[in-house]
Amino acid sequence: MRHLRTYTSLWAMRPHDQTGIRLPYEEVCDMVADAGYDGMALDLGAGDVAEARKVQPMMARRGLTPLIVAFPKTVESLRETLIMARDFGSPFVDVIGQVMPLSVDGMIPVIRKWIEMSDEVGMPIQFESHRNCITNDLYSTLCLLDAIPEMRMCADLSHYVVDREFWFPLSDRDLGLISRILARSDSFQGRVASRQQIQLQLDFPQHRKWVGLFRDWWREGLEGWRQRNQSGDCIFLCELGPPEYAMTGPDGREMSNRWEEALTIKGWIGEMWQEMEAGAGGPPLTPEATE
Repeated sequence: MRHLRTYTSLWAMRPHDQTGIRLPYEEVCDMVADAGYDGMALDLGAGDVAEARKVQPMMARRGLTPLIVAFPKTVESLRETLIMARDFGSPFVDVIGQVMPLSVDGMIPVIRKWIEMSDEVGMPIQFESHRNCITNDLYSTLCLLDAIPEMRMCADLSHYVVDREFWFPLSDRDLGLISRILARSDSFQGRVASRQQIQLQLDFPQHRKWVGLFRDWWREGLEGWRQRNQSGDCIFLCELGPPEYAMTGPDGREMSNRWEEALTIKGWIGEMWQEMEAGAGGPPLTPEATE
């Protein structure tokens, strides 16, 4: 049976809104669990292993599953993170590889080695579409996907909208390129970008066109995942980052409430999933079943 699992990120929760208050870890776990999230991403780029080990027992007490996000700076250093993630019960490791050869030919053996390492340890990996890492550029990533059929992605499309500075509306060609990423993605992340900004406020009228574009992409990604998988968990990570991801005014205060925005995205994704379940011939899910 297929299930939608929604996550948020520890990085996005400290601080979680425009007050700038960094809640204690216990309060963060309570807040996330009470909001109906299934888990929380532990970002080893924004935090470290010591923080992850401190927070994981608190998450476990609230029934939250950890998702490890790794930033390996050498090929071999990923192994230790894979072992830790396996011990934590992470569904996979989201790899944002800091080993960045200049050529695609140079990248291929790095990706293959990490996939082999994943198989050896018994911990699945996905490569996130992300700037400043081995999947930095949309074009080179598509070349990697062509060269390595077993390479699976975690789609955070905000990075490629900024990376390619896509004009709106996107051309059919550019939409097709993004569809190729979605077709190889086994999880998805929720953030809305424009060609100049990595993270937009959801309810500003001038951002409406970009919000619509990302909602269409998320639907396409979920539908594709469901076509490929008759069982298992589809993970969607609502990851709205604090400043300087979040835009601020001259007083340094964020211009919107990220906690509420993340819940809005979570609600959209839950509604999409219910519609797909209903369309597949089964009874509509209750809201609790998608949380």
